[in-house]
Amino acid sequence: MNIDINISKVTATDITELVQLVNSAYRGESSKKGWTTEADLLEGVRTDPNTLLDQINQVDQTLLKAIDSSQKILGCVSLLKKTNKFYLGMLTVQPDIQSSGIGKKLLMAAEDYAKSNHIYCIEMTVISVRQELIAWYQRRGYHLTGEKRAFPNDPKFGIKKQELEFVVLEKNIA
Repeated sequence: MNIDINISKVTATDITELVQLVNSAYRGESSKKGWTTEADLLEGVRTDPNTLLDQINQVDQTLLKAIDSSQKILGCVSLLKKTNKFYLGMLTVQPDIQSSGIGKKLLMAAEDYAKSNHIYCIEMTVISVRQELIAWYQRRGYHLTGEKRAFPNDPKFGIKKQELEFVVLEKNIA
């Protein structure tokens, strides 16, 4: 399946639709329609309107959205500028159309955005037990750095069903 999309920056008017999309892709029964679900690892919401609004209003953060011809948001990705790299997060695609190439297009758009801002390194964290997702990123040129980070013990990020930690992946995009 190849879906025609346009990619643009998220605005405050997208918040409601974006919250629904992100939460449906990561948590709860709806997320199990896709392969990127965290429903077996975490309960609760993945994001909320205030968090997304804060991200949109942050000077060093950019959220990109993938929209179809009807202007429906099908996916998104977040880029947070660090000193000499971007932190990529919240790569999301609507669960029932995952594996349609939208995630790859969003990832490429994020890399193009970084290059256009003269940043040539992207870093991300992935929950260590999500081997299929880690492998997906590795096929796109990201590599494990060997660094691990603690998963926040804060319900704002979800309620853990087991002990979790992040692994760090990175890619030079020069």
